[in-house]
Amino acid sequence: MKQLSAAIVEKAPALPTKVIQFGEGNFMRAFIDWQLQQMNQKGLFNGKATIVQPLSQGLGEMLKEQDYLYTVILEGLMNGEVINEAEIITSVESVINPYENWDAYLALAENDDAEFIISNTTEAGIQYNPKDTLENAPQQSFPAKLTALLYRRFQLDKAGFTIIPCELIDRNGERLKEIVLTYAKDWQLGDAFIDWLKTENVFCCSLVDRIVPGYPRETAQELNEKHGYIDKLMVKAEPFLLWVIEGPEKLRDTLPLEKSGLNVVVTSDMTPYRERKVHLLNGPHTAMVPLAMLAELDTVESVMTDQDFQLFVDNLFTDELITVLSLPKEELVDYSEQIKERFLNPFANHQLSAISLNSVSKFKARLLPVFLQYVEKMQTLPPYMTAALAALILSYRGDQITPQDDPEVLSIMQSAWKQPETAVSSILSQSTLWGQDLTEVPGIVSQVEKNCAFIEEHGSRALIQNLNKGELHP
Repeated sequence: MKQLSAAIVEKAPALPTKVIQFGEGNFMRAFIDWQLQQMNQKGLFNGKATIVQPLSQGLGEMLKEQDYLYTVILEGLMNGEVINEAEIITSVESVINPYENWDAYLALAENDDAEFIISNTTEAGIQYNPKDTLENAPQQSFPAKLTALLYRRFQLDKAGFTIIPCELIDRNGERLKEIVLTYAKDWQLGDAFIDWLKTENVFCCSLVDRIVPGYPRETAQELNEKHGYIDKLMVKAEPFLLWVIEGPEKLRDTLPLEKSGLNVVVTSDMTPYRERKVHLLNGPHTAMVPLAMLAELDTVESVMTDQDFQLFVDNLFTDELITVLSLPKEELVDYSEQIKERFLNPFANHQLSAISLNSVSKFKARLLPVFLQYVEKMQTLPPYMTAALAALILSYRGDQITPQDDPEVLSIMQSAWKQPETAVSSILSQSTLWGQDLTEVPGIVSQVEKNCAFIEEHGSRALIQNLNKGELHP
């Protein structure tokens, strides 16, 4: 078989670069570039992305070898139907490595067709690096490179950009703008440039949602034979997609994702959508992991096909999470049903051990806010989340599950478990873990201790069964 290249693909129309994209990883190629292709196929956008490789080592050369073509494979359940389809993506124009060709990177500022800058440089990417200067070629951090590009654009007296970061941090657009302005001030680039940054550029906050397992290593040969070509950069993704962009109304026309039939929301306030995603998608993941692993289940799918745990997830959604979130109940119920379908994806093989990484910080971000809202509203503890908290604390003892976390977290947990009779109280009191002293929550210490003891004696499955039967505080 031949390697995927322009020679074996029907020639796509020549289109200008309208998007400068920071990040060439699996997610961006299966999320952003896939969406550009859908718009182009409908004749609504007619533009491509030029990718900036954010690190010196990346996939630029591999993409070049394939003429910037690759395959996105969508596998999963969607509205009750099994989706299994593949598409060659033609929406990437080229990849620039600024570590090797700084001039080509800065030349992107000259392109009048370029309207958008979209990024995903991981959560650690939007950081301020005091060592970066304008004279560096390139700077190390993404915000510093972006500042240099924007300054060149300003010097050319050209229009600004709509900038949409996709990094998974809260208020990502605001944070990126704040750092760019800091560089502009520190590098003494002048008040006129700072004014141009503020008035001629739009920094949007955004929220992305699509599970992208990535390169299908185990079935790559089989897929290559099925497709009839070798693709070293094919990427698997689930069919579901959501992109919430907090930005101006005109985005609906300039970036016509919604008009292309894509599940994209342009809004003036993305907060409810972020809460919905964090608490209804990520939250149940975090809640199920310690309980299911203690019951010797290993994947999200195995949880969702287990009668006891499936009912646990259903009740967690209905009785605890949806009860306290601020969006309309009907919308939350519909979203929760979508999530359950995604959890059942037979192609994902989503390992619970992978989700268990840094479980304490995940519980703090994903479940604790809802936990505390429930306590305030109902004046009682949420049974299912309390059970999950007990299983999490028990799992960090390390004798049944090997916890994966920061050394500081592991040290606190291990130290507390040296005194078993006070371990729960000691752990819950650690504001360094939870952001506050949880022993101040009425009844939490005694209930978590009871749950831990019950799991020890009868197992986590028995605890779940009792909760499902309405014995809310065994």
